Amino acid sequence: MNAIFKALNDATRREILELLKKKELSAGEIADHFNISKPSISHHLDILKQADLITSEKKGQFIIYSINTTIMEDVLQWILTFKK
Repeated sequence: MNAIFKALNDATRREILELLKKKELSAGEIADHFNISKPSISHHLDILKQADLITSEKKGQFIIYSINTTIMEDVLQWILTFKK
């Protein structure tokens, strides 16, 4: 769970998740939405993958990223345990 909260602690990574909430995207398509280097985007994607917040699938020469809704549901359920 610590990796998830570390990943969510960064505004760029939260924005990447917002993009992926709408549709699957390649790293290049994600990078087009930001004014930072592609290696920096790759670093953010790696952190999100390590936290299981996103998944990747190779399609031809591209890697397509999508949001992992299962882990999001797990986090939400855990947070809701604090609601009385």
